[in-house]
Amino acid sequence: MQQTAANRIGPILTALLLIAAAVAVVSGALPWPDFEALVERVVPVLAFVVGITVVAELASAAGVFTALAERLAGWGRGRIWLLWLFVLALAVVCTAFLSLDTTAVLVTPVVVVLALHIGVSPIPFALAAVWLANTASLFLPVSNLTNLLAAESFGGSAAGFIAAAWAPAVVGVVLSAGILSLVFRRSLRGRFVAPERTEISDRPLLVYCAIVVVALLPMLVSGLPVAIVAGAAAVLLLGAFLVRDRSAIRPSLIPWQALGIAVGLFVLVETAHAHGLESLLAAVSGSGDDPLSLLHLAAVGALGANAINNLPAYLVLEPLAGDPLRLVALLIGVNLGPLVTPWASLATLLWHQRLTTLGVTISWPRFMGLGLVAVLIIVPAATLALALVG
Repeated sequence: MQQTAANRIGPILTALLLIAAAVAVVSGALPWPDFEALVERVVPVLAFVVGITVVAELASAAGVFTALAERLAGWGRGRIWLLWLFVLALAVVCTAFLSLDTTAVLVTPVVVVLALHIGVSPIPFALAAVWLANTASLFLPVSNLTNLLAAESFGGSAAGFIAAAWAPAVVGVVLSAGILSLVFRRSLRGRFVAPERTEISDRPLLVYCAIVVVALLPMLVSGLPVAIVAGAAAVLLLGAFLVRDRSAIRPSLIPWQALGIAVGLFVLVETAHAHGLESLLAAVSGSGDDPLSLLHLAAVGALGANAINNLPAYLVLEPLAGDPLRLVALLIGVNLGPLVTPWASLATLLWHQRLTTLGVTISWPRFMGLGLVAVLIIVPAATLALALVG
């Protein structure tokens, strides 16, 4: 019953946002020149989201993620703590290169099922997936939709973004992994028996998809437009599935709900900016590049993300960030901060939906309490790293 209700809320929310956005454009509440500028900015971003989602879904259908997780279990040599380290690495790499939503949707069920098969609690592995889906999303422009929107301020290149954000990104991941390892240290002791390998139905397709994904990763930081890179990879995989398994090609490969929510929020926030939202928030976000000012902005970003979701929080505060240093501070708040409320990021909502499907129950009071402690440690530490390095 709860799953059915949750499944209904998403489409209803998406429809309401799109209707409100359409009204804003048609009525002229959002001036047409502002709408045209918004379209020019966000279409490449949304095109990347579609491309990378198709790649991730088809790679998962071919068994790439399952095969990788089972290979990690073998490398763990029967030691739970060693498998834990490999799972953390998988979540970080997947988030950095394929985006936080990919980790939430595709890595979560793989590591949770793996934990269940080896007879250990799935909760640490589930929390590792959702925490690192958020806190590892500061490494590359493609790691998070907020980063793609901010990339223009760093010269539009992955190198410029990495140079500005690497220090807080590393701090965010190290502290997240450290906190989870400390909290669940007893569950991570002992040994396990590696599960039997899943039977591969189409090995050539699996190998082909794995090669495309591996080749895609460096291309995403090559300086080429990421929408084109992801789109080309999606076309390559679609071509293979047209030949080998057409049943996997379906409309649900495209993340319609996520696109609808993003479009609605883009238009509504831009409309609010056109009517003076920026001046209203100027006093809240502060100014300056000193450590306290950066922490102020990061804290406002984290608070906004947990209150209304990280994407609208970023959109409303972005014009007030100013220079690239302050923009990274804002990204620290909206990327590393959404660990408290269930709605703080779309990745968390998608993650919970997958857990519900797997029959795994999460205690929200414990989730929020642990997340609050983590945010109070991670966001200030990452901001301090930014102030020292930046």
